Amino acid sequence: MRIDGMGRVDRARVLGFTFDGRRYQGFAGDTLASALLGAGVRLMGRSFKYHRPRGPLTAGSAEPNALVTVGRGARAEPNTRATMQELYNGLASVSQNRWPSLALDLLSVNDLAAPFLGAGFYYKTFMWPKAFWEKVYEPVIRRAAGLGALSGQPNPDRYEKAFAFCDVLVIGAGPAGLMAALAAGQAGAQVILCDEDAAPGGRLLAEAEAVDGRPGADWTAAQWEALRAMENVRLMPRTTVTGAYDQGSYGAHERVAQHLADPGAAPVECFWRIAAQRAVLCSGALERPIAFRDNDRPGVMLAGALRGYAHRWGVAPGRRVAVFGNNDDAHRTARDLAAAGLEVVALVDSRHDAENRAGDVPFFPGHVVSRAHGRRGLSAIEIRGADGRRQRVAVEALGVSGGWNPALHLTCHLGARPVWSETLAAFLPRADAVPGLRPAGAVAGALSTTSCLRDGAEAGRAAAADLGFAAVLPAIPEAEDAPGRLRRLWAVPGRGRAWLDFQNDVTVKDVKQAAAENYASVEHMKRYTTQGMATDQGKSSNIGALAILADATGRDIPQTGTTTFRPPYSPVPIAAMGAGAQGQGFAPVRETTSHAQSVAMGAPMVEAGLWYRPSYFPRAGETTWRAACDREVAMVRGAVGICDVSTLGKIELVGPDVGAFLDVVYTNRFSTLKPGRVRYGLMLREDGHVMDDGTTARLEADRWVMTTTTAAAGQVMRHLDWVQQAWAPGMDLRFVSVTERWAQFAVAGPRSRELLNGLLDAPIDDAGFPFMACGPVSVGGVAGRLFRISFSGEHAYEIAVPARFGASLFEALVARAEALGGGAYGMEALNVLRIEKGHVTHAEIHGRVTAFDIGFQRMISPAKECIGKALAARPGLVEESRPQLVGLRPLDGQSPLPAGAHLFAAEGAVTPDTDLGYVTSTGYSPTLGLPLALGFLANGRARHGETVRLIDRLRGAEVACEVTDPVAVDPDGGRLRG
Repeated sequence: MRIDGMGRVDRARVLGFTFDGRRYQGFAGDTLASALLGAGVRLMGRSFKYHRPRGPLTAGSAEPNALVTVGRGARAEPNTRATMQELYNGLASVSQNRWPSLALDLLSVNDLAAPFLGAGFYYKTFMWPKAFWEKVYEPVIRRAAGLGALSGQPNPDRYEKAFAFCDVLVIGAGPAGLMAALAAGQAGAQVILCDEDAAPGGRLLAEAEAVDGRPGADWTAAQWEALRAMENVRLMPRTTVTGAYDQGSYGAHERVAQHLADPGAAPVECFWRIAAQRAVLCSGALERPIAFRDNDRPGVMLAGALRGYAHRWGVAPGRRVAVFGNNDDAHRTARDLAAAGLEVVALVDSRHDAENRAGDVPFFPGHVVSRAHGRRGLSAIEIRGADGRRQRVAVEALGVSGGWNPALHLTCHLGARPVWSETLAAFLPRADAVPGLRPAGAVAGALSTTSCLRDGAEAGRAAAADLGFAAVLPAIPEAEDAPGRLRRLWAVPGRGRAWLDFQNDVTVKDVKQAAAENYASVEHMKRYTTQGMATDQGKSSNIGALAILADATGRDIPQTGTTTFRPPYSPVPIAAMGAGAQGQGFAPVRETTSHAQSVAMGAPMVEAGLWYRPSYFPRAGETTWRAACDREVAMVRGAVGICDVSTLGKIELVGPDVGAFLDVVYTNRFSTLKPGRVRYGLMLREDGHVMDDGTTARLEADRWVMTTTTAAAGQVMRHLDWVQQAWAPGMDLRFVSVTERWAQFAVAGPRSRELLNGLLDAPIDDAGFPFMACGPVSVGGVAGRLFRISFSGEHAYEIAVPARFGASLFEALVARAEALGGGAYGMEALNVLRIEKGHVTHAEIHGRVTAFDIGFQRMISPAKECIGKALAARPGLVEESRPQLVGLRPLDGQSPLPAGAHLFAAEGAVTPDTDLGYVTSTGYSPTLGLPLALGFLANGRARHGETVRLIDRLRGAEVACEVTDPVAVDPDGGRLRG
């Protein structure tokens, strides 16, 4: 189906490819869609709902029908638009949404059931009988849902993310975009020009039109090379600007190597964040169809696409073609196809007063195409006159044009609504919709080539001038300047189904049904019918659907409004947006400065928050982790232990108002804390539930350092930022995360001070460094910080030095600890030590508990306000019947207490209604010689000494437990203060 002498493909370079296992040939410069059409293939997919046979509707990114899976195995990429996929040698593609084959799809039986599957049928059908949902409806729907399928294998391809900055971002490389980039570039501005196509030119690539006395495509190529020669202009083909965001930020998706058989070391795709001071939107306009009976047959496509396939790729879907439209642009298609040697059997124009502008072709003014015939491909059309008489004409392809919709989506991404134009019968963007962005060319309603060139040049000049550049308007090339005329026609009245959304199978009848059922809002209609919810996001169907809705509800189109346009403009693979997050990039490996020594000591590493930390440090003769853990706990209780706590969040705060700020953040007062002292604090969310706990030290009058739990470091940093902006915008302070700057180690045990005094340049004592003191220290001439705080319940310190000295300090600390009968301890021992002391972590403060639940209600100061205080006092959050933190011990002194188990009364039924609580943390206490656990028990503080049943059906455990105070070791705190 190639047209001799036409197209810009390289017919000397033949490329082989497969579609559904069958071999075909195309040429360099083809897309998959154009190559298949050139091989005589019109059927390329099946629709989502009814599995109707479909072929390409467009020639670009708005394609709803021709979606295929490209690639094999783990590299298979589903839902690739055949109209955008560039052909390369060896490309393998398969059709989607069919079984067992594209030609014979048994699921097309849905089409026979269409009378029962109209708009909103699922809301009415799947409600009864109630038991059918889980057993019948949901399994069937899940198997039928979706278009393409992932391989299920890890993706081996590489993706990248990148950042770019410019003075002027030009979006679209059609005639308007090229002139905008030229004007801004000649003024000296730093320009980025993005276009979603592989080649620049936009509609000029699909026209037999001259610009400046030469073919439009040749003029485009010359402009592109002129821009490439400018050092201040960056050209980015195959790059779709997908979204407009705050403060001149734009997202852009670049298809780097999707057109290559072997990408080599290149990434497949790249997602860009572009910061631009000004932007010029030259995204053009999208042609829209006219709905009529069976207008979805393969071979029915947009008139501009039919013309584009002929001019750019030298392809026609058939030798006998017809054109149907309501505007002058349809005549251009008929004229060009006739000039290309195709048999144009009918030019059908719905306007009674239209003049034939296509030359010597059969012309039908005041007529409409009322029906298409054929199943897997168009075979004939039915033409109906104003008098109702019909005639059937055999055709293989039909081009349809209902007018043009400016591609204004990016101008709506910040919430602006477009403005209706009666002249164009389309929506136009607001000039101030996105700060710093100016629409130009067809997107702004300038539909002739000359007006696009002029509008683009002026927009580029204005953007550069706004930034202070001496910008001059470049010479405007001569080109076509004929005004287009149009008379609205959205759908042809008649029997049968007329299609609006081709991918989701939404018809004119569906939209009218939605209106009849009072889904009169365009947003409600969209969700009720699924109109515009396909991968093309309604680019070809939304305006027609809302026009039908407006007519059905007796309103005009501006009153009806539009649906909300949201980014991305066109589909972006999640792998591209999440570039770098595959494999280890998904959860980056963060290692402490002591990591190498810990591994060398044989410690297994475990994930803790975003970090890897040692689980335990085995020694000779220890065959289980429990043996090592028990030894490490006893070592801390009896001598001294070293633990790397660098992973704790560390946030440094500076300024005269830090104390007042912390009073807002924490439940207890911090503004009274003296320099050189540390205080424990509790932090609530705005809803009154506990967010985090930790210590904050006042190093100097205006310098503080806050410590958070490892798991909540990022959350707390975000919380502080929110509090400053929302609650304390006038306070004089700054804060920054310094977690990675400092290596910090716990030195815990009765011999901890002895160890430090053999290491510090100046010794410490109780009088000069009491419990909860902090201050600067020096270790071998290295300035550090020392905090006398304890998570283990023993006499303990935490010493911090700049991270580059962390490995050396850890090595020295462990060596000295071993000499004193101690050594390093890991996460297992750390957990046992804190359970023995009843200290909470995020196993307990998991987001659903209050200060009252963990027994810290007295820490909420009555003398000041803080975040969450008001809501924490709600009656439901301070009832004695709430689950409260308790300790648990097995009555037999030996049965394990599994975490996650639930608690029930000593006697009685075990049902969800009799559930009294649950276990959060558990471990074996070598100090007491029995298992211990922490958990939450209804009215737990009043039940110390009672017996409850711990039940874990998953592990088959049932243990009688004594309820105790959470603090099991040294409840008076004499050890840590001594």
